[in-house]
Amino acid sequence: MFERKSSFRLLYVIAGLAIGASLGPSLSSCSVTGTNSNYSDSELGQLASSLSHIDRFEKVYKKYVVAGPKDDKTRARNMDQFRDALMRIRYDYVRDVPVSDLVDSAIEGMESSDQNFLPGSVEPSLLIEVALDKMLSSLDPHSSYLNPIEFKEMRVSNKGEFGGLGITVTMEGDYVKVISPLEGTPAFRAGLKPGDLISHLNGEAIEGKSIHNAVSLMRGKPGTYIRLTIRRVGVKPFDVDIRRAVIKVKSVRWHLEGDVGYVRVVNFTEKVASGIDDAMESITDELGDRLAGIVLDLRSNPGGLLHQSLTLSDAFLDKGIIVAVKGRRSESQQVFEAERGDLARGLPLVVLINPGSASASEIVAAAMQDHQRATIMGQRSFGKGSVQTITPLPQEGALRLTTQLYYTPAGRSIQARGIIPDIEIIPMPTQKEKISQVDPKQNIEMPKDKSSEITTQRRRESDLPGALSAVGEDTKPMHPTLSEAKCKPVGERKDRTLGCALMLINAESRASFLASFGNSSSN
Repeated sequence: MFERKSSFRLLYVIAGLAIGASLGPSLSSCSVTGTNSNYSDSELGQLASSLSHIDRFEKVYKKYVVAGPKDDKTRARNMDQFRDALMRIRYDYVRDVPVSDLVDSAIEGMESSDQNFLPGSVEPSLLIEVALDKMLSSLDPHSSYLNPIEFKEMRVSNKGEFGGLGITVTMEGDYVKVISPLEGTPAFRAGLKPGDLISHLNGEAIEGKSIHNAVSLMRGKPGTYIRLTIRRVGVKPFDVDIRRAVIKVKSVRWHLEGDVGYVRVVNFTEKVASGIDDAMESITDELGDRLAGIVLDLRSNPGGLLHQSLTLSDAFLDKGIIVAVKGRRSESQQVFEAERGDLARGLPLVVLINPGSASASEIVAAAMQDHQRATIMGQRSFGKGSVQTITPLPQEGALRLTTQLYYTPAGRSIQARGIIPDIEIIPMPTQKEKISQVDPKQNIEMPKDKSSEITTQRRRESDLPGALSAVGEDTKPMHPTLSEAKCKPVGERKDRTLGCALMLINAESRASFLASFGNSSSN
């Protein structure tokens, strides 16, 4: 009989994040704290030592801001907003960044040639937004300033229903990089892939825009079209016209593959907890004692809510640590532990990952791997091992600030490394990739070693400009590899990696599965 589990528990907290705050953990594994401009003694000390740098900022701000009847009041409000943002970064950011560097970045934002501001011509709200945008984006690819509209959109996105294209993105240089298209959305149907770079929107270059500016442009009235210019490894730039739609993300989907339950988690919205309960209840009701195992598919899952990744991990664990999160200060550390009860009752479990599996997906895969609860199969994951905290500012808007790093139950940092699968599946090249592997001058096929290099080349967290560096020793455990071509295609999508997973579950053991291909390290 199916029994639902109680939720994970917090093993200990040392003055940690406000997980139960107004919005809860948020997009890309974030948490939300309340507004607070009452500084501690140490923060006040930092503020006092920063006054000369803040004066530098204010001098440039006065140079460009448009004068008006309420100029003094508006300037005071904007300077308060800048000081609040500066102090939050100094106190909470995962790395220690000098105030001088932060102020330099803010000034660079106002004086950027991309903005081309004239002295005395810029509205106060735009000027402070540009300054905060640059200051936050200079930290790492995932920190940013959210203006009031963007802050509202972020909260809507976390509900699992919004208007747009259905892709999770980040910035990479002057391009928007696709982390993953959400399954069943316009972007997914249009064929966008993890690692694609978007260079233009409706013919207009993205260069100079923030990630949130670009996202706002991609969203729009359902039924309208937008043209994306795509740069893809091994392929000439091409345009894709996509029709916007209301994005209703069904986070958890399932079906049966013989006596095996297949569970696909698309992303980690607020609906994952109920979705995994419903999926496992339906699977066990239909198969009963005939259930041979579960395939948990996290491929191209870009992440989402931290607490939902904890719930999914806890669903298949009886005990033990799920994940630890650690910030720059000792009081920001947290450890989360599973409660007793495994919804799959200890049956074989295979977790599928690929380079589009990021953040919350990596938490789940790492917990299953470190506790040896599942076999991780596929390709190395994206490597986003950081927590972003959403802090509303007292004036308006919010900071999306990297405050902590994830550590697996075994103490490994996910950041910039990702999760290496227990069995690596080398994907077959697509038709476009096959074409790109032919030398057009001589019309001959490239050597196999070069061809493989192109096929497997995917951008990851470590490739992003400004990405936080990896922590600790870079260990690369030995693991068997297997060509996807050796596995049976499954379903309409001819999913060979799923075919490998089903073969593994139906084999007596991992060793016998690998032995069926000749040895323990097939290629």
